[in-house]
Amino acid sequence: MPQLTGVLETAIYVGDMARAKKFYEEVMGLKPMFEDSRLIAYNAGPRSVFLVFRRGASVDAATLPGGTIPGHDGSGPLHFAFAADTQELPAWERHLAGHGVEIVSRVDWPRGGKSIYFRDPDGHVLEIATPGLWQNY
Repeated sequence: MPQLTGVLETAIYVGDMARAKKFYEEVMGLKPMFEDSRLIAYNAGPRSVFLVFRRGASVDAATLPGGTIPGHDGSGPLHFAFAADTQELPAWERHLAGHGVEIVSRVDWPRGGKSIYFRDPDGHVLEIATPGLWQNY
């Protein structure tokens, strides 16, 4: 069986790109690597890219010089998690509170990890999780 080495990209779809850009750059501290009218690609850590698409802007295939990306889109509140070191979690809680972002849930996992859950302006469920959540993290 061929082996995978990780999840490279995670994508969400938003109604207001300017609002999403402000949230993900100012609140989450992400840095854009690429940006155009239909998407922003953020550096989400080593070998990890977080894609924010304008809802409906990627329904049709995108033809590039090197090939074609099939059309895709999504709706409804999605869930994804960012990884953080255990000692950073209290700082994240203070940082989010300082930006008026409500933490809607906290979970202590059996393996020792901790998670906080909150929503972005489009209602997506974000999680910041510490090691000890999964067998491989």
